[in-house]
Amino acid sequence: MMYLSIDIETYSDVDLTKSGVYAYTDSPNFEILLFAYAFDDEETKIVDLACGESLPQEVIHALTDENIIKAAFNAAFERTCLSKYLGVYLPPISWQCTAVQSAMLALPLSLDGVGEVLNIQRKKLKEGTDLVRYFSLPCKPTKTNGGRTKNLPEHAPEKWEQFKTYCIRDVDAEREIRWKLRKFPIPENEMVLYQLDQEINDCGILVDRELVSRAVECDLIYKDKATTRAYELTGLINPNSVAQVKGWLSERGVEVDSLDKKIVKGLLEETDGEVLEVLKLRLLMAKTSVKKYEAIERSVCSNGRVHGLLQFYGANRTGRWAGRLVQVQNLPQNHLPDLTLARELVKQGRFEDVDLLFDSTPGVLSELIRTAFVPKTETRFIVADFSAIEARVLAWLSDEKWRLDVFASHGKIYEASASAMFGVPIEEIDKGSPLRQKGKIAELALGYGGSVGALASMGALDMGLTEEELQPLVSQWRNANPHITKFWWDIDAAAITAVREKREMVVGRVRFSYKSGILFATLPSGRKLSYIKPRLEMNKFGREGLTFEGVGDSKKWMRIETYGPKLVENIVQATSRDLLALAMLRLRNNGFDIVMHVHDEVVLEVPNDQSSVEEICEIMAIAPEWADSLPLRADGYECNYYKKD
Repeated sequence: MMYLSIDIETYSDVDLTKSGVYAYTDSPNFEILLFAYAFDDEETKIVDLACGESLPQEVIHALTDENIIKAAFNAAFERTCLSKYLGVYLPPISWQCTAVQSAMLALPLSLDGVGEVLNIQRKKLKEGTDLVRYFSLPCKPTKTNGGRTKNLPEHAPEKWEQFKTYCIRDVDAEREIRWKLRKFPIPENEMVLYQLDQEINDCGILVDRELVSRAVECDLIYKDKATTRAYELTGLINPNSVAQVKGWLSERGVEVDSLDKKIVKGLLEETDGEVLEVLKLRLLMAKTSVKKYEAIERSVCSNGRVHGLLQFYGANRTGRWAGRLVQVQNLPQNHLPDLTLARELVKQGRFEDVDLLFDSTPGVLSELIRTAFVPKTETRFIVADFSAIEARVLAWLSDEKWRLDVFASHGKIYEASASAMFGVPIEEIDKGSPLRQKGKIAELALGYGGSVGALASMGALDMGLTEEELQPLVSQWRNANPHITKFWWDIDAAAITAVREKREMVVGRVRFSYKSGILFATLPSGRKLSYIKPRLEMNKFGREGLTFEGVGDSKKWMRIETYGPKLVENIVQATSRDLLALAMLRLRNNGFDIVMHVHDEVVLEVPNDQSSVEEICEIMAIAPEWADSLPLRADGYECNYYKKD
């Protein structure tokens, strides 16, 4: 198979980082400046499109020939840009992304980051950042530059030659990375999923632009009113200033170290009068929901759709998708009983009516964000998601039989968990029962080795539990789930042994192996999770534990500690991802158009006279051969705008 390695340098007046590649290329001012390429192992060449050169015919042929593999680091960028440049849609089927190949080994998501970790010879050139800023972004007009808004090659010939060298180096760096990772190619089934991901992003999802613009307008008007009222109450120069508000509160006998959301909410019950009103205004002014609307406005293309909302293998520890641009993975939920009314009032600009009929205008705008996504004409959304997928997968992997029986029958895991923990018949535990609440919080917090701290961070104390109840709750849950608890530590021991003795270890449906300085955890699906340069060290628990190199919470490459329950969390979430991926593939192969997916939920754009929720849920709930004993279930609903049912 012939390979064409590619890197391009581009220009647009749209901010790529904030708006994404689809809106970036949708601008009439978008252009490709440089095109660097190499066939197979040939020397890298550069085409200076900005200075009038043209792509060779052999390159144009290769770009449209599905028998020639086009390879790039973050290939979605090159493919989308070149589709726009050529005026021909380039399908993802013959494109290979080296960023995805790197992510599958849990390497960084950037070309320079991977180059540093692999210590390649031809690393990305550091001066490229300044060159991109100079040639690829609009410049500020000044007297010195003659009032221009764009830097051209003739404005800095030496820099332009450096830019060409930089572009060539990116091709060389990508090729060297691909060569270093040659023993770990992207499996064929993952290539199919990558292509599906690209198709979903290419399709995008339609936006109600009127709702979005009105919501931004409403927020500005409301914030102005709230700020004016805060001025009146406090007399402060800036009532949004934390220091000034803290000082104002101190003068009225209210001492606080912070004004974060949780602390302010706690103070509401202890104050009254002007102090209470100022604190309420503080909460309302601090709501950031409008940023989602602004992100939609920035990202929407001329066809009215937002594209590129999801990144394949964005969470490279598990292979889950990551949200981009609008961050649909963490949209606020909607609980308004009159969601349609609120939506119409905002669209019509009846902001005073919104304020009159609902408790909180910012709250309304927050709950309406989901509804900004709409199906195209003569279609509706069908939304379907897996029911308690992680809990089901955890029970299946650990062989916790009573839980599997629950999922195979009524599925009421919170009630069943409370029944097992407290020895109370399940019939006596209803939705309003305090025992059900304890079962629910335990289920949410304790499945991956969580203890008292996990319960507290999940809001156990806010739900009415006392600190004295937390440790017994942990013990009761673990006693009720002995196979899960054993599974944590069996996984821990197997991973440690695999690293220490460099031999394969099997725990149920999971297999650990060590190869080329990497610990692999092979999932039931056959996909592998990677832990780079594993090492055994004393951990925070005072015993021998596993560490590895990876991208930490600080987004930097560092050594990270892990242990059994955390490994189990990775394995469960990764297996859940595989089930969702296969469900989406089945839906696509059955002719359904997927416009978005969020966590374990799929959003389909379905013609009004076709298909049903039941049909789609049945397709989703089909277990693959490698998980035929896993009791899957999907639930769904129809809607004329995206929402939580």
